[in-house]
Amino acid sequence: MNVDLDVQYASADDDGEPPSPGLIRTWVEATLHDQRDEAELTVRIVTAEEIQELNRNYRHRDKPTNVLSFPFEKIDGIDLPLLGDVVICAAVVAYEAQQQNKPVFDHWAHMVVHGVLHLLGYDHIDEVEAEEMESLEIKVLQGLGINNPYAADVSPSTVIN
Repeated sequence: MNVDLDVQYASADDDGEPPSPGLIRTWVEATLHDQRDEAELTVRIVTAEEIQELNRNYRHRDKPTNVLSFPFEKIDGIDLPLLGDVVICAAVVAYEAQQQNKPVFDHWAHMVVHGVLHLLGYDHIDEVEAEEMESLEIKVLQGLGINNPYAADVSPSTVIN
């Protein structure tokens, strides 16, 4: 598998310790394993302020969220391995992990997997799509030795209010 991954850190020092680029790469490659042979994407770790601005501008929700995905819009006739960008808020991930009583890096892994699956076209708008996406998340995370994040009926859309 050939993955061109750009990991960017734009979070504040008080947002907790984010995962290393190597760990993020492990989670990205595990997600892409059965999906793509080649991919190019960015994972950006941001502050609550930055993700709130993105959430407001692109989803019309004026509050921080855990993860946003921005898939690359393909151009007819041009075949590129570009998937897009995943933006993850360090403060929200740390807060949710604490609130959900989960190891913080397990929650980080879930957010990376969730975001990359969105780049691949998976979604959770309706119940059928949600079940398909969640089952893929569970499978990838279990392959990484991480427990089912939905076992306690926890949703990846939890946000800081």
